[in-house]
Formats: sequence, structure tokens, C-alpha cells
Amino acid sequence: MRYILILLILFISCGTPRVANISMLQGTWIPVQQEMGGKQLPQSVYEKQRLVITDTLYTFTAESVDKGTLAVQDSTMDIYGKEGVNAGRKIPAKYRIEGNKLYICYNLSGSGYPEVWETKGKPMYFLSVFKRAE
Repeated sequence: MRYILILLILFISCGTPRVANISMLQGTWIPVQQEMGGKQLPQSVYEKQRLVITDTLYTFTAESVDKGTLAVQDSTMDIYGKEGVNAGRKIPAKYRIEGNKLYICYNLSGSGYPEVWETKGKPMYFLSVFKRAE
């Protein structure tokens, strides 16, 4: 009986995406996939982008540099832009970590956390999948 219980616990823990806390988000993340409006963006759009999270601060480098703070609770994230194109904006998002990948679904309208992990039919949702930089 113990053997079955151990296997069940192991199965559940391995198959369930982890809800991260701020310490699990620390480091440099590289986008490997991005989607908006139900359509995959070409790799050329994001191949030079980087997300760096240090404590509760973020720096997102793309065509320009965007900086701000993060507030994380359970599986949600509030992104407060301080410098760059998102200065003065609050962007709600939800996130999860699976293995070495970080999934973030942003609601660019700012009107609440995304309800689903897809962007089809949701023109203001932006989904980005990152891998941890080595």
C-alpha cells in the first residue's frame, strides 16, 4: 500500500505544473515561442529578446529596454512599468513554470488576469514561452 501511495505522490508531483514564487523566477529568460491573436509570431520577432528578473525588478530587452517591478502571488503576476514603452502601465498576467520553461500569458488591455492559456479570440492576450538561459 505504501508503494502505491508513493507512486501516486510521485506521479502527481511530476505531472503538475509548478506555481512559481518570486525566487523561482530569478535569472535570465530567453523567449522560445510567442503568440498573439491565436497566431504564432515568427522567431525573428523575438530571437534577440531577453527577460531578466532580479528580486522584484525586471528588465525586458527587445527593440528597446523596458524596466519595472513585479508583484507575484500564487499563479498571477502584476507587472508595473517604470521605464520604457510600458512606463506607467500595470499589466496583469498569469504564469507557470514547467521544467526549465516559464510560461507567461499577459492581458495587455490591463483589465484583469487572463482566463485561459491561449490567445485565439483574445486579441489583447499575449503568450510568451521562455527558457532559462544557461
